[in-house]
Amino acid sequence: MTEGNFVDYVKIYVSSGKGGKGSTHLHREKFIEKGGPDGGDGGRGGHVYLRGNKNLWTLFHLKFIKHIRAGHGGDGGSSRSTGHDGEDKFIEVPLGTVVKDIDTGETLFEITQHGEERILAEGGKGGLGNWHFRSATNQTPRYAQPGMPTQELDVILELKVLADVGLVGFPNAGKSTLLSVLTSAKPKIADYPFTTLKPNLGIVAYREFQSFVIADIPGIIEGAAEGKGLGHYFLRHIERNSTLLFLVPADADDIKKEYEILLDELRRYNPEMLDKDRLLVISKCDMLDDELKTEMRQLLDKSKLGIPYLFISSVAQQGLTELKDKLWEMLTIEDEKPENSHGI
Repeated sequence: MTEGNFVDYVKIYVSSGKGGKGSTHLHREKFIEKGGPDGGDGGRGGHVYLRGNKNLWTLFHLKFIKHIRAGHGGDGGSSRSTGHDGEDKFIEVPLGTVVKDIDTGETLFEITQHGEERILAEGGKGGLGNWHFRSATNQTPRYAQPGMPTQELDVILELKVLADVGLVGFPNAGKSTLLSVLTSAKPKIADYPFTTLKPNLGIVAYREFQSFVIADIPGIIEGAAEGKGLGHYFLRHIERNSTLLFLVPADADDIKKEYEILLDELRRYNPEMLDKDRLLVISKCDMLDDELKTEMRQLLDKSKLGIPYLFISSVAQQGLTELKDKLWEMLTIEDEKPENSHGI
């Protein structure tokens, strides 16, 4: 999928169908006098549904659809026949889609399961026919109920990708390279900042046919929470991750400082981000010899980061097995919370 085809934010107008009106028909048949009321009920207006589809990864198919309307219910007929129900409309969306009201900004609901269906706009009920209003004192009612009106709504659909691990780092930290070697994903990789312009997902194959999903978002820069750079726009894609992997290159001037800047940006965006499990990964370690790694470990231990850390090199395929083992451990043992940093 090209970068232009990844759409995670759309605005649409939806309208349910109105209910059909009830019939005021009076029964007429040869040899039957004063047949009485036999008007049927109106049909229900069509609903507008949202339905989860695990085969979709973007909202691109809704990018150019601004109005979605369900069918109207049919009017009631004679012989107490009910009008037909209006045609329902189903909007297929990827898992992780959040629905918000444009006017209030309120989150209405989320779609997280394949096949999950939620009514976005409910169709109007059909009106009752005059059959229901007959009585001993009113044997020929000549009135019936009208159908209920349509329900109209302007909504925002936001996609938050579903993944187990989220990659967090500055531009050119090596996130896309790491994703490409751990998974079969083919993200764009180049030697300039903001190469990644859209979130990328990959499935990491683990031992004994296990797997977990990892997500890469555009690089974060200082001030991202206030709108600088591209990463702020995509931070919502790691809100659902249970584990955050902070990637800092080995040639950074101050590894601890870069990690704290990234952590602060997440805190300012959403303080709940700090409740997630965190792992610091120092990338591009093929540039380091054993002596430099030892010195770096000593500095990191003295800095008291409070989270575990690893040394890896995506290009040289170093430390990747240990990384997958550590991530799997963090994902499967929910109650385990690391207290002290330690090098591996």
